[in-house]
Amino acid sequence: MESRTHAADATPGDTVTVAGWVHEIRDLGGIAFLIVRDSSGKIQVKFEKDEMDDDLVETGLDVQRESVVTVTGAVEEEERAPTGVEIVPDEIEVLSAADPELPLDPSGKVDAELPTRLDNRTLDLRKEEVKAIFEIRAEILRSVREAFRSLGCTEINTPKIVATGTEGGTELFPITYFGREAFMNQSPQLFKQLMVGSGLERVFEIGPIFRAEEHNTPRHLNEATSIDFESAFIDESGAMDACEEVVVSAYEGVAENCQEELEALGLAEEFTVPERDFPRLTYQEAIERINATGELDEQLVWGDDLPTEGERALGDDVGQHYFITEWPSEIKPFYIKDNEDDDELSTGFDMMHPSMELVSGGQREHRYDHLVEGFEQQGLDPEQFDYYTKMFKYGMPPHAGWGLGGERLVMTMLGLDNIREAVLFPRDRQRLSP
Repeated sequence: MESRTHAADATPGDTVTVAGWVHEIRDLGGIAFLIVRDSSGKIQVKFEKDEMDDDLVETGLDVQRESVVTVTGAVEEEERAPTGVEIVPDEIEVLSAADPELPLDPSGKVDAELPTRLDNRTLDLRKEEVKAIFEIRAEILRSVREAFRSLGCTEINTPKIVATGTEGGTELFPITYFGREAFMNQSPQLFKQLMVGSGLERVFEIGPIFRAEEHNTPRHLNEATSIDFESAFIDESGAMDACEEVVVSAYEGVAENCQEELEALGLAEEFTVPERDFPRLTYQEAIERINATGELDEQLVWGDDLPTEGERALGDDVGQHYFITEWPSEIKPFYIKDNEDDDELSTGFDMMHPSMELVSGGQREHRYDHLVEGFEQQGLDPEQFDYYTKMFKYGMPPHAGWGLGGERLVMTMLGLDNIREAVLFPRDRQRLSP
């Protein structure tokens, strides 16, 4: 179909061949219309029955909705048509006929529940507003990659099948690997740290992570996309600067390149790019502010993790993206470095959207003895992680980094109710197919 013309490019006076899906058929008696949809939009095809070949009219009006067709004909101006032009057809070919019993209505006139939509994702993405989410997701990833490159990062790809879990615990998916037990990787954490000790120094990765989460909530997935950053010779403050730059760049890319998609989602008017210099609250300040809201039944005390309702109360109070810094050492992973002046505090941080956590990061422990000690304190066997720890004997620079939940970024940016809306084919406790 080299001579195919997209619907949006059809110009009055031209003879074109348009290929796409039958969106709607309107039969008004002596005149009828076929609306054909492609990736660029929709175009009207006009049938004046008395003036056209009967077979042509029959082919055009007997076809089922969502069938794939090509239409060849002259493009004419028509103010009343949805796009101001219409095609008067000379030829119509049905390339693929659709079953008249569709599992959902891509025109959106009849709503479908989320499970039905996910079961029929191909049809679901024929809806303009659903397709818009994934066009925006693609732009987010493009903008993020560009931001990383501007920060001097090299893109890497690390293994997703590993011998040991990144963080241990029950959140591991075991698999059989040639008769041995292996696991789906929870994070590229250990590998990206090894890379900052190599000649690369500053790296990023965008790839899948796997967690056997017990949670079955609108914001948890068992396979997610992690956007990861790691750099030698920076501390947690430098990592937060990079985090802020990447997130703001994602919003800027969408604002600049996705106006049509934002309009399809009804967000064009309200979409705003976050201002740089996100507030940085300490963990102590965060729990004091949460307690002051009076939203929790019990007051938080030092060492508590922040409950979902506490995060929301604090998010409402802050009203923008923000960081929580200086978390207690005891509740951060073994690879997070303690504060130099107070080993009760860690260099760990979280970056928050007002509605939920998006990023976890910090400065890493680069000193071999301290790293092994951290493993032991968290009940992990350092020998199982020898491939990782031994490299810290050979000159590991100070380094810091973070991981950002890709779907959570899409979800919070677009105000989606369920994280599954941001994934083509979600994997959760119930869903393994399609």
